[in-house]
Amino acid sequence: MANALGMYRTVKRLGIPDSNIILMLADDASCNSRNKFPGSVYANPGRFLDLYGDNIEVDYRGYEVTVENFIRVLTGRMDPSVPRSKRLLSDERSNIFVYMTGHGGNEFLKFQDNEEISAFDIADAFEQMYQKKRYNEILFMIDTCQANTMYSKLYSPNILATGSSEFGENSYSYANDNDIGVAVIDSFTHYILEFMEKINKTSQVSMQDLFNTMDFSKINSHPGVRSDLFNRPLDKTLITDFFGGVAQVEIVPPLDHISPIHDSEIATADDVQEALHVDQPVRSPAVSNTKLEKQPFFSLALPAWNTARAWVSVGIVGILVGWVTTKTG
Repeated sequence: MANALGMYRTVKRLGIPDSNIILMLADDASCNSRNKFPGSVYANPGRFLDLYGDNIEVDYRGYEVTVENFIRVLTGRMDPSVPRSKRLLSDERSNIFVYMTGHGGNEFLKFQDNEEISAFDIADAFEQMYQKKRYNEILFMIDTCQANTMYSKLYSPNILATGSSEFGENSYSYANDNDIGVAVIDSFTHYILEFMEKINKTSQVSMQDLFNTMDFSKINSHPGVRSDLFNRPLDKTLITDFFGGVAQVEIVPPLDHISPIHDSEIATADDVQEALHVDQPVRSPAVSNTKLEKQPFFSLALPAWNTARAWVSVGIVGILVGWVTTKTG
């Protein structure tokens, strides 16, 4: 569970609000009887940072974490009774980061040992998203045994995928916590998060820089990257395009010099009616004619302005999915 919570903490630190995150957790570790630190989840044996804490919003937990619910979140095929907080409210301008972790194998990932999602299911769900214009670009990251097989069936455009291990290869844990008796985080995710700790909202670090840090000698498996469906060069694709929520502002230069508005340039209600060729009289406020004459209706010749257009960065996390973190293959 520390895998998903670590990613959750990182994207929030980089500016993604909870309203743009869908967090799915089996949530079976924080209050497990084997956990000597009830209500807490740590990512390292030293227990320096409680990832569970008081500032998380779990959208789907326990038995709500099913293959059906996951696919419905991606494709938007939700029952009308499902609240907005549990929906992926994305469109064709949204960049979506999908992170998955758990027990897996060749082209499948388990959901709490009850059911499995296949590489075909993921590929078809992403295609539905593309057909319904629910994304601009997708970063798909998965940490499980034989993880790279989970993106082998993708066929939709503008998808960048990475995984922790090759076909026939296990994905290994980073460290064990002797007090709990289990591994608390996996190596692939640990080193991704370690790299991300050096990133801030304005960093110009690229996805290629991140992929270059993936080292077999550290994680004991061969991570993979699939970029043939992705249209941008990896060295030109910023990490914050997917992990960050930084507002971008563009300053539009003025068309002309700003000049004072003279009385002759002020239009009254009669001027507006004549200019627009409106048959019906323009409604004026319920005030006396004297007040109407003193107050300009609006200027027909609007002066140019220095305008700033701001929009939310396309680096918005639409869904962050996490399952059981400890795996043996």
